[in-house]
Amino acid sequence: MIKTWHLGDANQSLVLASFSGCLPEAVYWGPALPEAGSHQAIAEASVTDVTGGMVDRNAGISLSPEASQTFPGQAGLTIRDSDGKLLAPAFRFERETVSEHGLALVFVEKSLNLTMVLDLSLTSDRSLLKLQTRLECARDIVVDWLAAPVLPAPAHTGEIIEFSGRWCSEFQTDRLPFTPGAKVRDNRTGRSDHAHFPGLIVCSAETSNTRGEAYAFHYAWSGGHRMVAEELADGRRQIQFGHATGSQAKGRTFQTAPLYASYSADGLNGAAVRFQKQARNLIAAGARSPRPVHYNCWEAVYFDHKLDELKTIASQAADLGAERFVLDDGWFGRRDDDTSSLGDWVIDTRKYPDGLTPLIDHVKSLGLEFGIWFEPEMINENSDLFRAHPDWILGPADQTRGRQQLVLDMSRNDVRAYLYDHIADILKNHEIGYIKWDHNRVLPIADAAQTEGLYALIDRLQADFPQVEIESCASGGGRIDFGILERTQRVWLSDSNDALERQRIQHGAALFLPASVTGSHVGPRRCHTSGRVLDMKLRAWTAAQRHMGFEMDPRELSTEESEILRSVTAWWKTNRGWMMQADILRLDSADPAVIAEQQIAADGSRFAVFSALMRSSDQILPHPLRLTGLDPEAVYKISLTNRDDAPGLSRGAPLLKQKDLEANGQYLMSHGLILPWRFPETIWVLEGRRL
Repeated sequence: MIKTWHLGDANQSLVLASFSGCLPEAVYWGPALPEAGSHQAIAEASVTDVTGGMVDRNAGISLSPEASQTFPGQAGLTIRDSDGKLLAPAFRFERETVSEHGLALVFVEKSLNLTMVLDLSLTSDRSLLKLQTRLECARDIVVDWLAAPVLPAPAHTGEIIEFSGRWCSEFQTDRLPFTPGAKVRDNRTGRSDHAHFPGLIVCSAETSNTRGEAYAFHYAWSGGHRMVAEELADGRRQIQFGHATGSQAKGRTFQTAPLYASYSADGLNGAAVRFQKQARNLIAAGARSPRPVHYNCWEAVYFDHKLDELKTIASQAADLGAERFVLDDGWFGRRDDDTSSLGDWVIDTRKYPDGLTPLIDHVKSLGLEFGIWFEPEMINENSDLFRAHPDWILGPADQTRGRQQLVLDMSRNDVRAYLYDHIADILKNHEIGYIKWDHNRVLPIADAAQTEGLYALIDRLQADFPQVEIESCASGGGRIDFGILERTQRVWLSDSNDALERQRIQHGAALFLPASVTGSHVGPRRCHTSGRVLDMKLRAWTAAQRHMGFEMDPRELSTEESEILRSVTAWWKTNRGWMMQADILRLDSADPAVIAEQQIAADGSRFAVFSALMRSSDQILPHPLRLTGLDPEAVYKISLTNRDDAPGLSRGAPLLKQKDLEANGQYLMSHGLILPWRFPETIWVLEGRRL
């Protein structure tokens, strides 16, 4: 007996089949199938042959491949009883619940009193699969590994794009061949982490940003995760995501985070815009609109808080166009460096003898929103809190410290109550609209309860202070995922304010993140993390590609730099209404020295193009830059926004250097734009409108 289910829309279809009541297999995932097609026939056609060196029946790559079925690869579930004995359940179909956009499938293992619930949906407006596994038992068990619903990787794809990185260099994309064996990433840092963004893309060698097939995955969890990309000896492939191995305590109910997945026939961009829309329109709810120009004082003053100086900085930031002022680390306890006071969330009366009110009043008088920095999950040994509660520490007492600090055990109700009370006290007694929520070290142990406790604390704060936006910052990009974005409205993409580094980081992050939630700041003239000196034009336009902000001492700016920054900020404010709702399309450049993207309005009526030259090109003249996502038959008017930036060595007369271009979409996508010659470490900005 074969039972089938279909989740599909105009872009993709997922066909599931349960053979003889066993856990269902994804027998088809790819381009949309006609509704009139026979899913039964597809299921029957999926059965594979048996030959020498194999068992007599091939165990399917089910939504949770089972060891009890003699599955030859990584199983989707590894569990033990309370005495440590390994269990090998064999689930059978029990019931189903069908909704407009999804279904819940229930399978049971009666002899072990186990129930597995598979929640599966496909949102028609975003064409994004949302898949989740729940396991329930009548008695305590130990779950070493529970995968979200497992999907196959088709044989005609041959590559994976994985994400790695480090502090100040997040979202590195590594394109690797799919080879026999299992590529396993078990991130045990306790957070999404700079080195382990929980995403993966399966594609073909010919797949680019704008063409070819892609199968994209993202595990929406802010703790450590495990990923398996496996090619079996028989040639079949599977993709698994779940919590880090062994990170969940003994219990009776276990649940994965949602696994988001999407098939695209339109290159990497086809999947990317679906993830962007999910984050922009659904997950990061409650974001301020219009998005305010952000100012953060960290790289201006660090821990050296002086009220008069901060007032001056706020006034100058407002003059440049800022609309939000964020007071960073150093306002609490006796916080003069990073060795003390984390956990003591009371205002430092040495620096603020009259409290924060005088600074907040000044900021508000400038028309700016006031924001403040917290690092709630952390504690210093040199703090009143540690001296009172050394028992609140996560992990062993002799653990290696990180950034001079330890971690609070967020699974404890008393820890969360203490943090809530102190944060709520600050929010109740001050006019604060924004929290920068930091997390500056990895965890000493992988513990899912730590992340669940964090979620509970943020959820409580958001319920009681819905007017307060929260930014997820973890030494920059150390905790960026859809799990944290369900509770926050912005992420600080990287601690690097180096515009060249941010061009690459932003480019990688655009495979999943929209501009509206991605913070990008204009940093100091000499970058504090790279030491590089970059022109204000590049720094400002790079920040203008995302949620724009400043993070430098405005007192260092020359008159010319101030004028440039003020002008670019005004441009961003004029365009943010549509840009913060736009899709980011990564452009395929024939010049590897160029990173380029096109932000296109929801109705396709206008777009902006940013083309950064990261280094000197190998050839003399710029290659034409081909656009994407346009109506081939429509005519567009293209202007070079910053044509006055052309250097003296650009001695010719390309059209865009002189006037606007009117051309049809087919030409712009097939031939592309001819841009003026420019120096390396510069950027061209173009604007287009459909006529």
